[in-house]
Amino acid sequence: MLKEFIIQDWALMLLLLAFVILLRTTVFFNKKSKICMYALVVALFVLSIIVFFEFYLEEQAILTDVRLVLMSIRYSATPFIIAFIIYTMAVNVRWYIFIPAIILAIIDFISLFTGIVFSLDEEGHLHRGFLGYLPYILVGGYSVLLVYILIKRSNKRYTEIFPILFLCFAFISGLILPFLLGKDYSKIFCVTIVIAVFVHYVFSILQLTEKDSLTGLLNRQAFYSSIENDSKSINALVSIDMNGLKVINDTQGHAAGDKALETISFCFIQAASAKQSVYRIGGDEFVIICRRATEDEVKQLIERIRKNVSKTEYKCAIGYSYYPNGTDSIDKMLKESDEKMYEDKSAFYASK
Repeated sequence: MLKEFIIQDWALMLLLLAFVILLRTTVFFNKKSKICMYALVVALFVLSIIVFFEFYLEEQAILTDVRLVLMSIRYSATPFIIAFIIYTMAVNVRWYIFIPAIILAIIDFISLFTGIVFSLDEEGHLHRGFLGYLPYILVGGYSVLLVYILIKRSNKRYTEIFPILFLCFAFISGLILPFLLGKDYSKIFCVTIVIAVFVHYVFSILQLTEKDSLTGLLNRQAFYSSIENDSKSINALVSIDMNGLKVINDTQGHAAGDKALETISFCFIQAASAKQSVYRIGGDEFVIICRRATEDEVKQLIERIRKNVSKTEYKCAIGYSYYPNGTDSIDKMLKESDEKMYEDKSAFYASK
């Protein structure tokens, strides 16, 4: 039996080992993310054992009741795993993301006695109840939510969108392949999820050279690279400076200052569109590059930023420069947007 398990899940075990090594050696994951990913590794390994034993019992045509329990665990575990990935990858996601998965687990337990989700006949053949497709629907909903959150949180660049789309493709395959391959897909579900998450994290690490570690925004080096390689498409800049960061650091500590920067950075990301890239170029200094934009689009961007920031306890000064046909001098644009931003900052402090 052990030999068969190793043959079936050797690739999965190698990937899980690589994941553990990645988590042990990288310095880019915070403590919470590492703990969650270790828990995910353990959960996927345990699930692979459960799936193996379930199919082993089916092949041997023994212990039908035990097999039914293992099926219940498998059906319940899949949404839990996707929800756990959301909880780990997404920022500011709370524990209640697990509520739908908990409800499904309760329904699956009830199904052991009622067959409302699945049941086995005397010959061990699977029959779906009237809620038989509920686990797939829930996994699909979780997958859509995860992709939406990751894209919403990203800087809308293709280097970030590609691994998200890869993750999306892997999860979609998990919804389609069971109907094409039948129950045998369960044997490759765990390795599919591990590959998808592993690839996403590898790409995320590669991107960190151009991202600010605190806020997730593009960093100063990425800004210089953008204006050097794609200056012709840039026709507007938005300069942003946070008001009162020094006071927060001095009175509440640097942890509170970091939280403030993370909060307003998320406001900027939410406000920006695909043609608008957000950069942190200094402590509390930010720039948004707008490509082939109209002035109305720039003004609407600033309005969205002000609206998002107004929902927080923080304040920002904003200025912009706009050239309909672009300009060869990014420095000139940056100087103009900075001047308007400092005027806005002066007005803010004068009104206090």
